[in-house]
Amino acid sequence: MSRPGGRGPLKVLHAVTLHSPTHAFGGPVRVAVNLGRGLAARGHQVRLTALGDGFPGALPTDVDGVPARLYRARSVLPLGFSGITSPALLAGATGLVKDADVVHVHLARDLVTLPVALAALRAGRPLVLQTHGMVDPSDKPLARLLDAVAVRRVLRGASAVLYLTDRERRDLDAVVGGPLTGAVRLVNGVPAAAPEPRPAPTGPPRILYAARLQARKRPTDFVAAVPEILRHHPDATFVLAGPDEGERAAVDALVARLGVGDRVSLPGPLTSERMLEELRRAHVYVLPSVDEPFPMSVLEALSVGTPSVVTTSNGLARDIADAGAGRVVTDAAGLAPAVRELLEPGAHSAASAAARKLAAEAFSMDAVLDTLLGVYDRAAGPS
Repeated sequence: MSRPGGRGPLKVLHAVTLHSPTHAFGGPVRVAVNLGRGLAARGHQVRLTALGDGFPGALPTDVDGVPARLYRARSVLPLGFSGITSPALLAGATGLVKDADVVHVHLARDLVTLPVALAALRAGRPLVLQTHGMVDPSDKPLARLLDAVAVRRVLRGASAVLYLTDRERRDLDAVVGGPLTGAVRLVNGVPAAAPEPRPAPTGPPRILYAARLQARKRPTDFVAAVPEILRHHPDATFVLAGPDEGERAAVDALVARLGVGDRVSLPGPLTSERMLEELRRAHVYVLPSVDEPFPMSVLEALSVGTPSVVTTSNGLARDIADAGAGRVVTDAAGLAPAVRELLEPGAHSAASAAARKLAAEAFSMDAVLDTLLGVYDRAAGPS
């Protein structure tokens, strides 16, 4: 499949920190997979590399259909994602990048993506970085060390750095210490949904939270809204799905204290297929998190026509508010009233249609891929 300007198919390596059955690393993996699938559909050769953890047997050779080279994760420092790596990946990074026309690294301050990015620079391979809001100014000693040793080097040396929001761009400039050259805004995209509107959800109202059970995601705010919603919709059910990252005990305790254990289920992490199934079943999707740059779960909810409730610091808040695709609240007290509004049939129908329209027009994967392939062409140079 030839490309405009005569360039043939590209060999693209995507590098991300971690893939696990619980989807512990969240959005960056989902973005990498969506981009990989879209690029493959356009005739390009895509490979994903990452650490693998939590798999009982051999590591998978693909991630949701994208060919992958995974390496068994080893913890070398007690620092969460920043403290895991693989000696085999470190040893093989040069070979991985040399086999690619473009190296696309979903960059974090860790011992996976930074070494791959450095290997690409050493090998003279075109390097595209995408930081997903994960690289911001920090006073932590390890962050300052990594910035001095590697982060500034790869940001300055990359052919392009992809950012989501104006805030992320300012943060990257601050890390580098001046205006970042080669910065390109690239929103997250979602694959096209079915052309027909989804059927209106049937049965009792079903309210969904699907994200990590982590303090910044505010799952307890979701639970705290349950009693007020039940007062108006006593048959409503509530689902909190996602891996535990420190908040499960607090969620369980609050569920017990409020006496809503029979209305709240916690199924744990969801596969990508199960995630879409739950989003289609839900009447309303709620993500109470703060300082959320550009959540894939909200984009996926919009794409299937599920109205969403987010906070003002969510990167999608303005889009949702302007389109009428859900509700935007300032704090936890606003969650229950927002959900109740969206459970009204007329409001729900209007918000559902607006959600699908917003996803299709502003966040389509086709538009994202058009932008990305332009970035790749400029990075790879003349054909």
